[in-house]
Amino acid sequence: MEDKLKYKTFFITTLGCSKNTVDSEILRGKLQQAGMEWTQPDDCEVLIINTCGFILDAKEESIDAIMDAVNLKNEGKINKLIVMGCLVERYHDELQDQITEVDSFHGVEPFEQIMAELAYDNEGARELLTPSHYAYLKIAEGCDNTCSFCSIPGIRGKQHSKSIPDLLDEARYLSSLDVKELIIIAQDTTRYGADIYGERKLAELLEQLLNLKLFPRVRLMYTNPDFWDPKINELFSKYDEFCPYVDLPVQHASDRILDLMNRRFGQEKIRTIVEKLRSDVPNIALRTTVMVGFPGETENEFYQLLDFIEEMEFERLGAFTYSEEEDTEAARFDDSISKQEKDRRLEMIMSSQYEITSQFARNQVGKVLDVIIDRRESDMVIGRTIWDAPEVDCNVLIDDKDVEPGNIYPVKITDSRDFDLIGKIYKEEQS
Repeated sequence: MEDKLKYKTFFITTLGCSKNTVDSEILRGKLQQAGMEWTQPDDCEVLIINTCGFILDAKEESIDAIMDAVNLKNEGKINKLIVMGCLVERYHDELQDQITEVDSFHGVEPFEQIMAELAYDNEGARELLTPSHYAYLKIAEGCDNTCSFCSIPGIRGKQHSKSIPDLLDEARYLSSLDVKELIIIAQDTTRYGADIYGERKLAELLEQLLNLKLFPRVRLMYTNPDFWDPKINELFSKYDEFCPYVDLPVQHASDRILDLMNRRFGQEKIRTIVEKLRSDVPNIALRTTVMVGFPGETENEFYQLLDFIEEMEFERLGAFTYSEEEDTEAARFDDSISKQEKDRRLEMIMSSQYEITSQFARNQVGKVLDVIIDRRESDMVIGRTIWDAPEVDCNVLIDDKDVEPGNIYPVKITDSRDFDLIGKIYKEEQS
């Protein structure tokens, strides 16, 4: 195979969300199976940058990464520079015209094109870019929602789901790599299957997957309250490996703002879903995302959101200020709220959430929790509970040199530090 290769070494810089991570893993697997060697960015012939183009900060980070790579190419440290992903899908012509040092630009999922450019196409398996003990299962690409603030449908197109048999095969492959935690992702996991089966099939997919007993942990991310299926509630008590954790971005709590966002459900319906989840799954932790400073958001509507957050007590919460995304419906709205005011509202949200999340952490002191170990930092190891997704949630800090990353241990929680927990490996007293 190697005599057909045009280059021998490569590296992929991945920016943005976990969906991009999966795309990079697939491309890495194809290139390695073709015979190319994965090296470091300053020691490769081909550097590939998988970009994000969702919000302004992500776009700026992607451009900075491209320009850093251009410098490496100009210095002769790399031979070929390829840029792919969401930013290119959105701004292909502008990027091609303005950054001529890049050898080729590709949009999302450009596996065949890049393989043809560097080697040849093959089926290829994934090569994980995450730590080897957890992996993402991307069940669909694209999005059929029409949220007025979101540019993703314009970048990644309409939803196209993978079939249940194909996903189960991919899960079996990931299990063969000794993955301990499988994380289910998509732009909107709750609409999975509607495009290929004529109805939403997330609950059925989850049950078939959980029945295989492939992973000690399975985690569900990127759900949408507008399409939440209460059948999923039943699976948490039926399968111990299904983490009692749901990522349920509500975006806002004002019915008028939610309507302007093109969200289907108002505050009362969202409250009903949350309360039902808490009733059916008493040990659940809910993660949400909210936006402040949406065009026209009044002071009263902001306080509706703040009051709702304090009432619902989401264990995990991410918040961000509205920023205009071109070619979206909301870009035509009057964005008259100043950046200073948006930042003030964001600070109030996060200050309120600090008390909720830190109290949740304090409530765990004295308990014994199963913790998956992610990494070692000096003499400390860093892990996560069933209530924490990697990179976005909280950590457990353990002072134990003998603990191995990738394994799950019982940990006695001895203290908390802001959102994080402090613990030690629990060893039952011998009788």
